Amino acid sequence: MKNLRITVNGTAYDVQVEELGETAAPAAAAAPAAAPKAAPAAKKAAPAAGKGEPVVAPMPGTILSVNVTAGQAVKSGEVLVILEAMKMENEIKAPKDGTVASVVVSKGESVDTGATLVTLA
Repeated sequence: MKNLRITVNGTAYDVQVEELGETAAPAAAAAPAAAPKAAPAAKKAAPAAGKGEPVVAPMPGTILSVNVTAGQAVKSGEVLVILEAMKMENEIKAPKDGTVASVVVSKGESVDTGATLVTLA
């Protein structure tokens, strides 16, 4: 057995790895190792999710402007938020027509990939 520490998105996981010959056992051992990694991702998504369909950040960056407010009607393709990443301004657009249920971010805030920016009803 080897004890290893793996860091994923800043979270460290201590795992034990057993070296085996080519058998079906490694596949069974891999399944439990994947389960702990999935749990932290679910925890991150839960607090960010609001009522309605979330519009998420496609990459990490800083919010330059928020162009909508809660209760505002939007059309598909309308710019909701401008996100600066790698010195480029990225327009985050509405994926569908709807009403803004909530605005989760504010100008100047740093966000990670997958962070909820706005929710649409």
